[in-house]
Amino acid sequence: MLRRTMAEFDVKAGLQHVLKRIDEVLLQRPKEVQAARPLLVAVSKTKPAEAVIEAYEGGQRDFGENYVQELEEKSRHPDILAKCPDIRWHFIGHMQSNKINKILSVPNLYMIQTVDSEKLATKLDSAWSKRQPTPEKPLQVLIQINTSGEDVKSGIEAKDAPALYQYIKSNLKHLNLMGIMTIGAFGFDYASGPNPDFVSLMQVHRSICEAHSLAPDSVLVSMGMSHDFDKAIEMGSTVVRVGSSIFGHRAAKA
Repeated sequence: MLRRTMAEFDVKAGLQHVLKRIDEVLLQRPKEVQAARPLLVAVSKTKPAEAVIEAYEGGQRDFGENYVQELEEKSRHPDILAKCPDIRWHFIGHMQSNKINKILSVPNLYMIQTVDSEKLATKLDSAWSKRQPTPEKPLQVLIQINTSGEDVKSGIEAKDAPALYQYIKSNLKHLNLMGIMTIGAFGFDYASGPNPDFVSLMQVHRSICEAHSLAPDSVLVSMGMSHDFDKAIEMGSTVVRVGSSIFGHRAAKA
């Protein structure tokens, strides 16, 4: 099992600091940005069950994991099962077709944020239909978009995202497509202006809303992490994925 391997970090204080910062940014967000209060997903990768429980006890309910094995292990941890009955797990890592059934069997799975192709979406729809034969309980998903164009990043190209949105909405009744997400390039210098990854994702968001006559706040936008979630919220993000600001910095993976 995962154990603490670094100095203790005050998780509840970190969580409260992030929530306070979200409130501050919302007060400053331009009035023309039509977006709901963002959902905070606490990214708990590499962190032990104790840290998840501490954040849960501080009021946090949504947690994100990048790796299938770690998500499986943590979601089934006896202490988390006992002490965190309302926890909601988000899978935010690269989605491989051969891991679909493992992810879908995760207790308290809430959302998969990394659907990036018709093929993957169709396989998810088929696999979920076997677990939930009636469409009354669809699997919540987001489309991952590679806004930075980096080969090392997963995600569909921005120009192809509206077509994938249409495909899922029209054909896959066991998926509840909630919106779009991006990881974006790391280390952007905000002194040079708005983050182009955020600009790109908001453009896709606008085109989807216009094409389907949807209210802007009805399509989720997942962008922004510890180093830039405030900038993302200013531009319209409705889901932020924050790890180190809540749990402390991670040790480098061996």
